[in-house]
Amino acid sequence: MKTILVVDDERYIVDLIRLYLERDGFAVLSAGNGDEALALQSRHEPDLVILDLMLPGRDGFEVCRELRRRGDTPILILTARDDDIDAIVGLELGADDYVTKPFNPRALMARVKAILRRTEVTTRGGRPIEVGTLRIDPRRREASVAGRRLDLRSREFDLLVALARDPGAVLTRDGLLEDVWGTDFPGETRTVDVHVSEVRKKLRPDGPPIETVRGLGYRLVPPGREPVPDPDPAG
Repeated sequence: MKTILVVDDERYIVDLIRLYLERDGFAVLSAGNGDEALALQSRHEPDLVILDLMLPGRDGFEVCRELRRRGDTPILILTARDDDIDAIVGLELGADDYVTKPFNPRALMARVKAILRRTEVTTRGGRPIEVGTLRIDPRRREASVAGRRLDLRSREFDLLVALARDPGAVLTRDGLLEDVWGTDFPGETRTVDVHVSEVRKKLRPDGPPIETVRGLGYRLVPPGREPVPDPDPAG
C-alpha cells in the first residue's frame, strides 16, 4: 500500500483529499504545518507528499526545499493563487507537479497516480533520440545539448521526450496533458505551459527551440528550420 502525506492547514481540504486517496487504496498521513510535515516525512518516508504552499510558520516553499534536500520523494504542490508565480517557484525548488485551488478531486487523483507511475518505472526502453544538438537516452533518463547535461525534473524529461519523438509535429496541450501527466482534464492545461517554459530555459542557448503554435500547442523545431517568433515572449 502506498502512503501519501497530505500537508495543508485547512482541515476540510485534508479530509477531502483523504476521502479520495483512501477510496483508491492509499494510506494517508496528514500534517497542518511545515514542522509536523517534515517530522512525519522523516519518520514514515511516504511515497508522495501533497504540499500546500501557504502554511503557517514554515511555509510550503521552505518545506519543499528541505524535502528535496533530503531525497527524491515526489512532491505535488497545491497553490491557491491564480497566477503561475508560486507554481514556477515550487517547480524550481524541485516539486514534480502542481494543482491550483480550487481543484477537481479527480484531476488531483490522476496527477497523484501519474507521478507514482513514473517513480515506479526507473528505466524505460527505447533507443536514444537525437534532434540536432539534443540527445535523449530514455532508458537512462538522461538528456544533453551539445554535450551539456540537462538538469531536468521527471515531468520535464517526459515532456521533452514526447516532443522529441516527432520533431516538427504539433502536440496539443490536451494531448501532452494526457500523454505526460496521465490525465485528460483540459482545464488543467496551464500546467503544460509552465513546464514548457521551464524546459525552454534549459535548452537555451544551443538546443532546439520549442515553438508555440497559436491555438494548438507546441512542437520541437527540427534542425534546418527557423522557428516562428514566440507569441509569448515571457515563455
